[in-house]
Amino acid sequence: RTEFALKEIMSSGGAEDDIPQAERKTVTDFCYLLDKSKQLFNGLRDLPQYGQKQWQSYFGRTFDVYTKLWKFQQQHRQVLDNRYGLKRWQIGEIASKIGQLYYHYYLRTSETSYLNEAFSFYSAIRQRSYYSQVNKEDRPELVVKKLRYYARFIVVCLLLNKMDVVKDLVKELSDEIEDYTHRFNTEDQVEWNLVLQEVAAFIEADPVMVLNDDNTIVITSNRLSETGAPMLEQGMIVGQLALADALIIGNCNNQVKFSELTIDMFRMLQALEREPMNLASQMNKPGMQESTEKPARRENPHKYLLYKPTFSQLYTFLAASFKELPANSVLLIYLSATGVFPSGRSDSEGPYDFGGVLTNSNRDIINGDAIHKRNQSYKEMHCLHPGDLYPFTRKPLFIIVDSSNSVAYKNFTNLFGQPLVCLLSPTAYPKALQDQSQRGSLFTLFLNNPLMAFLFVSGLSSMRRGLWEKCQDYLRKINRDIAQLLTHSRSIDQSFLQFFGDEFLRLLLTRFIFCSATMRMHKIFRETRNYPESYPQLPRDETVENPHLQKHILELASILDVRNVFLENTLDDY
Repeated sequence: RTEFALKEIMSSGGAEDDIPQAERKTVTDFCYLLDKSKQLFNGLRDLPQYGQKQWQSYFGRTFDVYTKLWKFQQQHRQVLDNRYGLKRWQIGEIASKIGQLYYHYYLRTSETSYLNEAFSFYSAIRQRSYYSQVNKEDRPELVVKKLRYYARFIVVCLLLNKMDVVKDLVKELSDEIEDYTHRFNTEDQVEWNLVLQEVAAFIEADPVMVLNDDNTIVITSNRLSETGAPMLEQGMIVGQLALADALIIGNCNNQVKFSELTIDMFRMLQALEREPMNLASQMNKPGMQESTEKPARRENPHKYLLYKPTFSQLYTFLAASFKELPANSVLLIYLSATGVFPSGRSDSEGPYDFGGVLTNSNRDIINGDAIHKRNQSYKEMHCLHPGDLYPFTRKPLFIIVDSSNSVAYKNFTNLFGQPLVCLLSPTAYPKALQDQSQRGSLFTLFLNNPLMAFLFVSGLSSMRRGLWEKCQDYLRKINRDIAQLLTHSRSIDQSFLQFFGDEFLRLLLTRFIFCSATMRMHKIFRETRNYPESYPQLPRDETVENPHLQKHILELASILDVRNVFLENTLDDY
């Protein structure tokens, strides 16, 4: 293909003999690099999605070729313009592929700094208008490249919380889609309009707006910052385990999603990442960073993001994570999924008798909460039962279940004596609370952004920045006190303390206790099923119903002028 293209280019650029040898070589070298880069890029999709080592050398080679290609077209732009007819959209395509490489490298490593790299390439395409001429060519497939670039850029901006850029991109993408469908009578118009609807719903998923004095929206980040997790007191006896791997699974029917990421998955992945650092790289230097240039601390746990996986997919990724888990490390499993309830009465109470959460059956399930069609003596097949996780409790396991049947996982048994904790969502929320399930679960919101969740259950939908920051400071104090309650408790199960040495897990545990205490004090959360639970159970009087913590929650409510939403003397109610 390249040789044919070369002959075409050379002959159209004047008599072949007139072209200097050096320029001919430049075009040949460029065509070789372009073909090689495409070949390597296409090969990326054949790499196994799980397992952390097999793919690295291939990614390295791909980055190297793209680095050479990018520099080459910069150095020889004049010759390539004259002799090859290099178009600006073709340069845009190369930059877009490099952006995609960085994004996929982020997905593989969970290192948020690579998102900044993807953002810088995608931004350059827009700033330099690389795709601006595409609309003048009568080729719908080129316009689709441009639309896909916009969709990918939006995903990266969402992950970096650059909501102002997202809004601009959505407007531009909307105009582009309108122009595309007007000019080419295509069948994919509905699909592209769905993309717009999905991203619009995703942006509006937060139930509370934080406002500046000029009424612009404050963008809040929920990644772990330096001051995020409560510090450990000197002499606190906690485990030395570190969170190394996480499976984030989203299988809720009807939840807001964008690009195979439900809002619950999006919130949980941010709760397991540190704020991104900027890598020292310039626009002309993509590619793998030298080891000396990597961020000083790469402490984000590795993550797999699984959107609506089948049971076999979920088990394959789980087994890969389990196999590669280093010593003294923890595997976290986060399940945000529709509940599957047992179909018949069972005489036994084993790990397959309480149902579990939905796995994908490769068919659209009309009503995921009522799969009771087969012989009642059989167990549900498209379901992750508590018993399915038993083999993996041979290593430290931290499970979070956000589901209408989360309590199925309360019936766990710790067979191997390894640290094991399950944090379980309420199975139902009070009817008086406005139904927000489509915009994400309240339980997951508490684990990701506890202040926003607190404001929502208090009936507030917007807040000034100054008050928000004051409340965040107070919440940090509450977290420190919760940490002390946990580590000073005489009757707490040791599993909680063994996980408490890891910053991410410590923050999740303190937020879980804050969530549980808030719901227990709230006037409209009155049924047991409205409260989160855990395995092993927490000692209530020392944690979620501790008078000292309840006093703090009332104080936070007073700062917000919503004290009337909470019970004053909760201890008398039990």
